[in-house]
Amino acid sequence: MANKSRASVSRSRKLKKCQTGIVGLDEITFGGLPKGRPTLVCGGPGSGKTLLGIEFIVNGARKYDEPGVIMTFEEKGAELEVNVASLGFDLERLQADKKVKIDYVHVDKAEIEETGEYDLSGLFVRLEHAISSVKAKRVVLDTIENLFGGLSNEGILRSEIRRLFQWLKDKGVTTIITGERGTETLTRQGLEEYVSDCVILLEHRVKNQVSTRLLRVIKYRGTVHGTNEYPFLIDKEGISVLPITSLELNYEVSSDKISSGIPTLDEMLGEGDGFFRGSSILVSGTAGTGKTSVAASFANAACLRKERVLFFAFEESPQQIIRNMSSIGMNLQQHIDRKLLRFHSSRPTIHGLEMHLVDIYNKITAFKPQVIIIDPITNLVTIGSVSEVKSMLIRLIDHLQRNQISVLFTALNYSNSNSEQTDEGVSSLVDAWISVRDLESNGERNRGLYIMKSRGMKHSNQVREFIITDQGLELVDVYLGPNGVLIGSAREEQQLQEAAGQEIKTFAGTRREREIQRKKTVLEAKIASLNDEFESVKDELNRTFQEEELRRKVLEQNRDQLTKNRYLNDNAPKSKKRNGKGNQ
Repeated sequence: MANKSRASVSRSRKLKKCQTGIVGLDEITFGGLPKGRPTLVCGGPGSGKTLLGIEFIVNGARKYDEPGVIMTFEEKGAELEVNVASLGFDLERLQADKKVKIDYVHVDKAEIEETGEYDLSGLFVRLEHAISSVKAKRVVLDTIENLFGGLSNEGILRSEIRRLFQWLKDKGVTTIITGERGTETLTRQGLEEYVSDCVILLEHRVKNQVSTRLLRVIKYRGTVHGTNEYPFLIDKEGISVLPITSLELNYEVSSDKISSGIPTLDEMLGEGDGFFRGSSILVSGTAGTGKTSVAASFANAACLRKERVLFFAFEESPQQIIRNMSSIGMNLQQHIDRKLLRFHSSRPTIHGLEMHLVDIYNKITAFKPQVIIIDPITNLVTIGSVSEVKSMLIRLIDHLQRNQISVLFTALNYSNSNSEQTDEGVSSLVDAWISVRDLESNGERNRGLYIMKSRGMKHSNQVREFIITDQGLELVDVYLGPNGVLIGSAREEQQLQEAAGQEIKTFAGTRREREIQRKKTVLEAKIASLNDEFESVKDELNRTFQEEELRRKVLEQNRDQLTKNRYLNDNAPKSKKRNGKGNQ
């Protein structure tokens, strides 16, 4: 009972949270901002403080039926409406529906200073009226420096800041207060962060001429939260934060197979069905070996299965890829027209690595693809080190595998050496690794393909010649000659020699068959003659035997007759004998 009572008390005392509706931020804070408490959002100029506060208010009105108040001390309401209209935030409409109240307050120190003391009572009255007018649950104050910027007495400053924060807590509204970044402190006064229940720092950094916005939760009383730096993107849909460090390896996997788009490659992969769905695939090779063609075949096969494909190209424009692939029998334009294939082509230097990651994440969320192509990942090295690129790709692979999205990377090798590390360090992370390389022989440059690894399936360890034809891609068996692997014209010459050898073998076989048939005919004739001779001898022997048998029978009959006649003579009556004598 005691344990149940403690558990009940623990649940009742659990900190309540208010969802911001900002992509990624609620995940970092494990549910949102502290409900009914103030949150300090601080950062330098252009870091996105005001926009974060406005999106917090707009999402509350749109998604959670929580009206809000925006009290601004810098920009007028009309200016805010224009500034955020491009993001799809219709503040004018929300005000007409009494879901949002915008109140611009021109702060004059002389108006709120009485008898030598700083007094915020007038501000509280105005804020109270704004909250009551729309029954607000959310409040944004932008920015706090305008309230206390001219106050030099630190004692009064600390007291009034505490008074402001406590007043907001007493009203039970969830509040975002924005503040400018100080030189060595989070804010210019350096006091707001100590009285805030939650502090979020926004930064706008520029490195190697590439800008990146980062968000970090400095503190959050009463709850756990993400403590790392998270990149965020400001685009036409507002703010998007990507929580990229929650990389637990506990996602589901699929046993379904998807085709690579190259039937002969599918045959090399176990049972001939292709890769596992949701797997990560790396195709690496030197320039001109056909890596993009392999990627396009993978994308084409997915579109033919009516699956959506997102193709990120860092070297070629979509039109260039479409034209090049049409020369090898792939019509990618038809998939674009059917809204199954979407290209995003740009130079890597347009963003930093983290921003590329956020951008890819947002496009995945919007398009919801089953397959993603990134061609090539090597170009990302121009905006970061190999270790940074690897870190970014690890996060991306984790996100894709968690959502069962198949991904194919291409990577450029700068050497034919197998030991050279040119795959941006992801070869150990991917599920399948295919290498395409130049094979030079007989004065020619040809392509060879082999599977370095493919987790979970028995795959071929053979090197295949990789041929690009008008009808697509094809892998053919290589020939092993006295001097090694035969490819290209050497392979064709070997095939011709084997074909000629087969003809000679066939001719020799036919001649041997004719000779055997002739000998068979002669022997059969001899056998027939011997059979006739045997039959003749057998008939002669049978005739002689029959004559002897007949002669024996005749002699036996004669002998029997003589014996019978003698017997009759010897047993004849005596009278007859005498009469016979008397008559004589």
